[in-house]
Amino acid sequence: MPDTINVGFIGNPNCGKTTLFNAFTGANLKVANWPGVTVEKKEGRTTYKGQEFKLIDLPGIYSLTSYTMEETVSRECILSDEVDVIVDVIDTSSLERNLYLTLQLLELGKPVVLALNMMDIVEERGMEIDLHRLPEMLGTPAIPVSARKKTGLSILLHAVAHHNEYHTQGPLIHHHKDKHSLHLHNHHDEYAMVYEDYIEDKIDLIINELTKSNPGLTHKRWHAIKLLEQDKTVSANQLTDLTAIIDRSYEKDIINQKYDFIEEIISEVLVNKSRQEASTDKIDRYLTDKWLGLPIFLGIMALVFFLTFTIGDWLKGYFEIGLEAFSGLVSGTLGSIHTNAMLTSLIVDGIISGVGGILTFLPNIFILFLALAVLEDSGYMARVAFIMDDIMSRLGLSGRAFLPLLLGFGCTVPAVMASRALEHKKDRFKTILITPFMSCSARLPIYVLFSSMFFGKHAMLVCYSMYLLGIIIAIGTAYVLSKIDGSRAEHALLIELPEYKSPNAHTIAIYVWQKIKDYLTKAGTVIFIASVIMWGILNFGPCGYVTDISESFGSWIGKAVVPLFRPIGLGYWQIIVALIAGIAAKEVVVSSCSVLFGIQNITTARGMEAMVAALGGLGFGAANAYALMVFCLLYVPCTAAIATIHRELKSWKYTAGILVYQLAAAWIVSFAVYHLINLLQHYTA
Repeated sequence: MPDTINVGFIGNPNCGKTTLFNAFTGANLKVANWPGVTVEKKEGRTTYKGQEFKLIDLPGIYSLTSYTMEETVSRECILSDEVDVIVDVIDTSSLERNLYLTLQLLELGKPVVLALNMMDIVEERGMEIDLHRLPEMLGTPAIPVSARKKTGLSILLHAVAHHNEYHTQGPLIHHHKDKHSLHLHNHHDEYAMVYEDYIEDKIDLIINELTKSNPGLTHKRWHAIKLLEQDKTVSANQLTDLTAIIDRSYEKDIINQKYDFIEEIISEVLVNKSRQEASTDKIDRYLTDKWLGLPIFLGIMALVFFLTFTIGDWLKGYFEIGLEAFSGLVSGTLGSIHTNAMLTSLIVDGIISGVGGILTFLPNIFILFLALAVLEDSGYMARVAFIMDDIMSRLGLSGRAFLPLLLGFGCTVPAVMASRALEHKKDRFKTILITPFMSCSARLPIYVLFSSMFFGKHAMLVCYSMYLLGIIIAIGTAYVLSKIDGSRAEHALLIELPEYKSPNAHTIAIYVWQKIKDYLTKAGTVIFIASVIMWGILNFGPCGYVTDISESFGSWIGKAVVPLFRPIGLGYWQIIVALIAGIAAKEVVVSSCSVLFGIQNITTARGMEAMVAALGGLGFGAANAYALMVFCLLYVPCTAAIATIHRELKSWKYTAGILVYQLAAAWIVSFAVYHLINLLQHYTA
């Protein structure tokens, strides 16, 4: 037995593949109950009875036909020597759909082991799967597992270890009626999937030609089938003239005959198939309804923000009390040991005030991501993408473009990376352009702080409006671009609507902890450094250390661009410097305001009162606050997101173009809302 067995985990989207991978490796990968999460392959290691396994988690796909980037990545990996054994993870509650990929994998000629996941859903529906008949018909082991409950894992690895050396299927026991091979050898004894004789004749002829022209070629039967389907990638690499054999594309014939065999498998394997309407279908009558789907989604998101504010603010109050006590303790301790005034200012006014102010928003972030994790793991987010498909297609975008936009509510970086799932460069560019308009979690502290200070009991609605405005601007941008280039969506969204299920506590815990860890890491690195730098440019000037902030470098920088920001209600050098600092990370805007205005514990009730008083003295009111939030929503994303955009587009020209557009959009929309609010205040006064 080899020192390490390389195992490729593959399956349809939402089959529980990544959850199963995590159960083996303990990796904290992104797990969600909707497609498009795994864009690149992930690797991990585990051992069983002294045998080491390298596990490869591949993107979720429906077939091995390379139409999308996920299919291309998975196919190239499986065909390479990188994978010894294929573990085909199957959602047994949707056995018929999953078996199409299974039949394609079996044709590769590599060892395949089936991991039958989600058996509990099958049992809940009153159905059973004949675990003896299924391996007989497919000629490969079929192991029931539970990715969520972590059962059947050792048996699966046991099967992988023992099946590693078997490259042929069998024993096969079929009950085909009137299907006797006319060939010299009986294909029904060799392969699970056997086509009608006119196709099998051509496969044999093509294999003979491939053997002559390329005797070292592996997976000859699979290559022959792909050539009959006129697969672009396989055909392009074929040097032998096969026009005498391949007179047309046989793709439809092959697909239809595969599904005929799948129906035969289902009839023999799936016992007591329920005819009652599934609860999922009943719920989807409302949640995916043409007219009700979108309003329900907006209502659910409104509830999410209600919980984020009510419960989050309640918990946030305790964090603020702790921060205030800690800040006072540190200040008193430093004073008692006669610490240098400049060092005391750096620690208390720079680091504690900056980083601590951000940490007080942790409860709000926690509630938001907890709610989103529940929605994802329950299967609802896939419905949101489905109901948005029609809207996206009208904007000249594929429905798949909505998946990166959904991810954008968490973080712009993975959202931009998720645009790789789109087939066309034009779609990818437009999606990358509008994705930063989705309010990522980093902007939430800005919304919470300024809406709480200036809008009181209406703070939640004001915060919610930021998310809606971002969606509107993104949709408007895509619509205008589609009119300019005349593009229309060529491919509608093909998305699996998974069964609704009770959210898994372990999966949610991994998701939320990953987000909280990212937030804490950013607070301990980027925000810490930014707070120190901000303290430095506000406490040093051309003459060295200054006690008057108006003589600092920060004052010089801010005042230089005040004329540009004055028309949009942000003509205050302190606000401008905070916005510049926010390019490092959007949360830094809050910590920078704390340092810029010299207010300790800005998120506490006392701190917010002091901040409102300081801003009010400058003439900064509700209209300015709303314009500031809008500008933070729309202007350039953080440096990590900018780097990701450049990496995906591979062009500084296009990256710069996107940043210029975002700055222009932020200025124009902020100008409009600032003057509109002032106008309304004038007429309602």
